[in-house]
Amino acid sequence: MSSIHVFRENTPGALVRATQDHAEIAAILRDVGIRFEAWEASFSFTPSATTEEILAAYHAPIEKLCREGGYPSVDVARLSPDPSDPSWPAKAQAARGKFLEEHTHDEDEVRFFVHGAGVFYLRLAGQVLAVRCERGDLISVPAGTRHWFDMGTQPDFCAIRFFGTPAGWIGTFTGDEIARRFPDADTLAQGAPW
Repeated sequence: MSSIHVFRENTPGALVRATQDHAEIAAILRDVGIRFEAWEASFSFTPSATTEEILAAYHAPIEKLCREGGYPSVDVARLSPDPSDPSWPAKAQAARGKFLEEHTHDEDEVRFFVHGAGVFYLRLAGQVLAVRCERGDLISVPAGTRHWFDMGTQPDFCAIRFFGTPAGWIGTFTGDEIARRFPDADTLAQGAPW
């Protein structure tokens, strides 16, 4: 289930607010300039589905958002467990590690989750907002926003990504180790104390 956990930036153990109510999540994020919407994600895919098949299944909403936002480029980011691949744990760890450090982008980071889940951590206005995005969630993080993304230790997600330029999504890392001080995606999913 989609959720948001709001922490004070300087006190990671101080949970300010948490909810799984989609309208409330959207309102909290809207107040800090983040677009968060529920979209229809009615197509199910097998692990062998191609990028072209996924994009074709969501052609109409993709085209609409591309026109609205001026995004000339889209792609699909996905990762799912593969028990038949002995190197899967190492691949999953490497993929997860790429985005676990705080960074920014030169353009908006727009994602529509069509399968699975991942957590965006947004550092804004003296707070860290941990937003668990799941199937059907659209999130748009404005350019320059400090954030990191955690797909968990067992990544299983598929998201359609929208770009103004193919190079625009490259992260500029801040060098701040803030991400290590907050509960990770697995901890949030378990509802465990931190």
